[in-house]
Parts: sequence; C-alpha cells; structure tokens
Amino acid sequence: MEPFSLLLKPVSFRCNLNCRYCFYLPKQELFGAAAHRMSAGTLEAVVRSYLSCPMEQYQFGWQGGEPTLAGVSFFRQAVEFQRRYGRNAAIFNALQTNGTRLDDEWGRFLHENRFLTGISIDGPAALHDRYRCYADGRGSHAEAVRGLGVLKRHRVEYNVLTLVSAANQEHPLDVYHYLREQGVRFQQYIDCVEFDRSGCLQPFALTPGKWGEFLCRIFDEWYRYDTMNVSIRLFDSILSRLTTGVPTVCPMSGNCCNYLVTEYNGDVFPCDFHVQPEYRLGNIRRTGFGKLWNASSFRNWGQNKEPHSERCASCRYLPLCMGDCPKNRAGGCSVLCRDWQLFYSHTIERFEKLAAVK
Repeated sequence: MEPFSLLLKPVSFRCNLNCRYCFYLPKQELFGAAAHRMSAGTLEAVVRSYLSCPMEQYQFGWQGGEPTLAGVSFFRQAVEFQRRYGRNAAIFNALQTNGTRLDDEWGRFLHENRFLTGISIDGPAALHDRYRCYADGRGSHAEAVRGLGVLKRHRVEYNVLTLVSAANQEHPLDVYHYLREQGVRFQQYIDCVEFDRSGCLQPFALTPGKWGEFLCRIFDEWYRYDTMNVSIRLFDSILSRLTTGVPTVCPMSGNCCNYLVTEYNGDVFPCDFHVQPEYRLGNIRRTGFGKLWNASSFRNWGQNKEPHSERCASCRYLPLCMGDCPKNRAGGCSVLCRDWQLFYSHTIERFEKLAAVK
C-alpha cells in the first residue's frame, strides 16, 4: 500500500510550558482540561494496527503538547510493542520536545533506541524567551539548552526546530549564527501563521514579507559558508524536488494525504492542524489504519491542496510552493505568497546549481 507515517499525541495538548504562540494548547476545549495520557491498550492497538499495514518501513512521530510528560516508561512500552508486532521491519521513531525535561535517563533511552530527537529552540535567550515560556512567564531557554546538552552528551541524533514568529523574524542571522555556534548541524525553520476567529493574523504571527526576507538572509549565509556543513530541512526538500521530483516536507506536496494523527484516546485525524470533531476519521480501537488511510473522507480532504488560486496557476514557482500549506491561506491564497516568490526568485538559480552536482 501507499506508505505513510504516524504522528502520535500521547499526552494530547498537555505541556509543562505555556508558549504564547502554541496552536495545540487550545485543544483543551476539545478534550477537556483533565490530564490525558494514552493508555497501554490504546498504545498497543496503535502499534499493532500500523505495523500490520504492508509497507517497507514505518515512521512513528511523537509530539504534543510535550510528549515526554508520558514518561520514559511509556516509550519503553511503545518500543516493546514495536518489537512484538514489527516482524523485523524497519521502524523509525522521532520525538519532538521542548527539551526542558530531558535528563540522563532520557538521554540513555533515546540513544539506545535510536530516536531522532527534535528540540525546539528559537534562537538566543532574548528571542526564544519572548514566547517560549512557563505559565508564570519565566523563559525556558536555559532549560532547553541544558536539554540540548543531554542529547549531545548521550550522542542522540538530533535536530533543532525553530519557529519563526514576531519574536525573531527581524533577526535571521542572529538565530542562524547562534545555532551554528551551538554546533547544530541539522536545522528546521517553520513559519508561524495563526489566525484569530475573525480571520486576522495573531499578534505573535509572522508579518507578511518578513518570512521571505528571513529565508533569503539565511540562504545567503548558508550558501556562502555552510552547504557542506549544515542541513536545513526546507533547503533539502527543495533540492530533493529539483533532483528527484519528490519533496520531503508536506507543504510542497500536491496532496495533503501525507500522514495520520492519533490522539491520546485513539481518535484519528488527517493532520495536526485539523484536529477538530468535523475532521475526525475514526478511532483506532475500532477501525484499523489501513481502512482509515483509504477512507473516502480522508482522500477527499487531501484534495484541499487543490485548486490553487488563479495567481498560483501562472506562477513559475508553483512546482516548488504548491500553493503553500492550506492552513496559511486566506481567500484561497497563502498569506505568505509574496514571501515565497521573493525567496525563490532570490535563490532558484543557486538551488539549480546545487541540484546539478547532486
């Protein structure tokens, strides 16, 4: 069958931080304020069902909220279930964390079980702490950097995810140089685009125009000094698209059917930006992933990537941008459309040169 990955929310929206720009904390309205943790029965059903799908490899992504709140014991059990039902299959695990709860026990577990670990750092303390803070307003930067040290000390394979928002949009090189000084060779930059209920951009969101400038400044620095030293996920995906025709990030895909999200209670959704009752596909305790993946409701939802706006149809960069993520669209067009045009017009010739030597 067509390969797909799983994104799991073992503690739902729960988090030890209260980041002001977090899009997932409001899921408390959907699931209730009580503490949530995936049960052993649901975890087993998830692993068994996914590994029963005939694929060459399986990718489990563990996110939140803050997934480490489930505890190391939960993840040990997950690995045990993977071994039980995996039939010697190629199984990969990735954990995304704010890093503040990592300790030596976590470091040993992540290394021994080969978890690729993403840690969220938005730049130097002054930029990171503006939005990534505890409920009492304390910044989390110092604890995140301590957690990064845990990953390094235990030789855990890791990358850093940086959310580009109103806090750091004016400081691309400060962010890039800081991560490089920290020895971060694998970097991922994500655009913060969130609307309020009236359809206006939130105060913490990127200002249209700043995303394109941010990417251009980082690209120039990376292209001049670091093409052989630093991997930036977006740039890697562009090169993959140019060399193989296959992108590696879902906004560059022509269809939104890329993965399935499973919440703590076994409810399955098509995307973590669409965890809403109207998008619920079913529950894994009653319906297997194979059936959910091929469900007409999911397939029809995946077509949300099309049609593009009229502006997209005549754009040279449509094969790379693909109209951007639908969550970024207002009136059928991405609010970052001009940003993407600026970025690609500034970089495409150099990307094509890099692709030619791949």
